[in-house]
Amino acid sequence: MTSHILGTKAITDRILCSWIRCKRKAWLDINENHQRKIWSAHRALQLDHQYKSLEQFLNNVPQKGLKALKEGSDHIVGLRLKGFTPLGLSIEGHPLLLQKINKESCLGKFSYIPITVRQGHRVTRENLLSLAFWGYLLEQLQNIEVKYGLTISTASNGLEVQKILLTKKIRTELFDSLKRLNKDIYKEEEPALIADRKKCTLCSWKKLCDKKANQEGDLSEVNGIGAKRKNMLQEIGIQNLKDLASSRSIDLSKKLRKYGEAHERIASKLINQARVQINLRPKFLGKNKIMPELEFAPYILIYDIESDPDQKHDFLHGFTYIQRRKSGKWSLDDAKYKPILNIENDNEKVTWRKIKYRLKAFNGLPILHYGETELLSITKLARRQGESDKEIKNMTANFIDIHARLREGWLLPVSNYSLKNVSQWLRFQWKYKRSNGAKALLCWRQWKRSIEIRHKESNKLDWILKYNEDDCIATWKIAEWLAFNKNKS
Repeated sequence: MTSHILGTKAITDRILCSWIRCKRKAWLDINENHQRKIWSAHRALQLDHQYKSLEQFLNNVPQKGLKALKEGSDHIVGLRLKGFTPLGLSIEGHPLLLQKINKESCLGKFSYIPITVRQGHRVTRENLLSLAFWGYLLEQLQNIEVKYGLTISTASNGLEVQKILLTKKIRTELFDSLKRLNKDIYKEEEPALIADRKKCTLCSWKKLCDKKANQEGDLSEVNGIGAKRKNMLQEIGIQNLKDLASSRSIDLSKKLRKYGEAHERIASKLINQARVQINLRPKFLGKNKIMPELEFAPYILIYDIESDPDQKHDFLHGFTYIQRRKSGKWSLDDAKYKPILNIENDNEKVTWRKIKYRLKAFNGLPILHYGETELLSITKLARRQGESDKEIKNMTANFIDIHARLREGWLLPVSNYSLKNVSQWLRFQWKYKRSNGAKALLCWRQWKRSIEIRHKESNKLDWILKYNEDDCIATWKIAEWLAFNKNKS
C-alpha cells in the first residue's frame, strides 16, 4: 500500500495525540476553522507542568536542532523528524526532548532516546505511543534501534523518572493506530461526540461540541450518564434525550437489570432528569425543609478552598461572613470576605492556627461549602496538626454541603450540578469571564513564580482572591435559593 492511498499529508505526533484523546478532536484539528477554538486554562496548566518537569530534569540549557544532534549535545529540543511507516504513510514528529546515551550509531559513539512529560501518576497510551513514534523516527536517522524512552513528571515528592521499554507490541499498536487515524481524519463527515464528555473540559473545541450535544440531545448531556451508561442505553434502543424522557420507568428498569442492580435502580431518576432538562423546569423531590439551619441563624460562614493538586497544596482558604439583618433578611451588602493564604506548603501550622480560630468563632453556626472537598481537606489538615477525632468532629459538626442538600431536594435543568453550572442557572455571574478553578491555579503558579524571581505580579493574586470570593457568593446564592425558594411545583 502506498502513501497516496493512505493520505497525502504527513501525520504528525500532535495529531496522533489528539486522536488518542478524541477522534472528533483530531478531525476538528485538521478540518475546522481554528478561530472557533477557545482558550483553555487546563491546556496552559499542562504546559506549565511540562515546563517545570523539564526545568527540574535538565542541568543545562538544551541545544536546538539537527546541528546540535550531529555535534552530540547532551540534550536536544526543537528537532523535526520525518519518515514513513512500513505501509508508506508519511509521518512527522517533534520530540519534546532527546537525551544522549553511550551507544554507538551512525552519528558517532553516541545515540539518542526520546523523553516525554507525564501528566498525573499513570503512564498513558498517549505517552507510550508518543515515545514509540519518536523512537521509530530516531531509528531511521541514527540507523540503530531505540529500545526505550523516558517519562518524567514533577510531583510533590520531587521529580519522577520512569524508563519505558519500546516493545514490539507497542510498535505494532503505533502503526495500527496511525493507519486508523489516517482514515478517520480524511472522512468527509465529522466524527460523533465522544462518549465520555467529562474529558471535554480540557479541550479547546469544547464550546463547539457542547453546541452539537445540545442540538442533538446527546445522552451525555443528562446528569448521571457517563460513557458506560450511555452505551448501555443505546444498546437497548434509547439514543437521545427525547427517547429517555419518553421512557416508562418500569420498562427501563427491566431493560437495565441485565447490567446490574445499580443501573436498574437509577432508571426512574434518569428519566426524571431528562424530562426536567427538556421542560427546562426544576422538579422538587418532596423534602419540606432543605436548609432548616438558616431559619434562625444570626450569621453564616461560607468556606471555599483553592488547591494545587499536583503539589497537594491548599493555597487559599476563603471565608465569607454574612450577618442576618434585624428585619430577618439576608443581604450580600453585609458580606465580608476574609481569605487565609497558605503561600508555602510547609507553613501549615500557622495556617491551621488561623483556620481553627475562625472555626471556633463560628461554633454552633452554619458553615456552608459546595461539595465534599472543603470538609475532607480541613479534616486531613487538622489530623496532620495533631487534632483528635473528637475535636475535629466538634469543629466540623456545622459544615453543610450545599451540593449534597441540592441533590437530595431537587432535579434541575442542568447537564451537571457543579457550582458553576447551578449558580449560572440561577443567573449568577463571576466578575471575570471564563473564570474557573483551572485558571485560578494557573494564576497562582504564575504569581508564585513571579515572587520567586522577585518580580511583583500582584494582579494575579488579586484575580485569585476575587474569583474565590465569587465562589463563596455563588455557594450562598444556591443555599439561599434552597432555603427560600417558594416554587416547588
